[in-house]
Amino acid sequence: MDKPSQFAVERFNEGYACSQSVLSAYASRFNLPLEQAYRIGAAFGAGMARRGEVCGAVTGALMVIGLQAGNVEAQDTDAKMNAYRLGEEFMRAFEARHGSIHCRELLGYTLNDPEGYQLARQQGLFESLCPKLVQDSADILADLLKINE
Repeated sequence: MDKPSQFAVERFNEGYACSQSVLSAYASRFNLPLEQAYRIGAAFGAGMARRGEVCGAVTGALMVIGLQAGNVEAQDTDAKMNAYRLGEEFMRAFEARHGSIHCRELLGYTLNDPEGYQLARQQGLFESLCPKLVQDSADILADLLKINE
């Protein structure tokens, strides 16, 4: 199988959102069908429904962390705190590499603004920057969750 980061970048280049791409790269490890991974991640792209908030590569990674470490019992505070810890550790590592976890800051534009979207497209950010964000997100996850492939 492809390395998760390679798989994620391939999905992004096919047209999936960054959130869908990262989540789908790890879906098989949790017996999550790809179709469900794509649906779950669909509204998180471009900083949560194109609002420029938290980057989809980050939200997709947080979903994976939840699949691996999240609590399934409401009273399992140890698992909940572990998921929070891993999420925070992931976000710190991502932010250290890119300076932010927010889409509008990473791209310099908010994508729900037609002018901002057009400028980001003209500058080639979806071909140059976004694949790197997706790749780095999947790589940080692999290191953090000790997933070797």
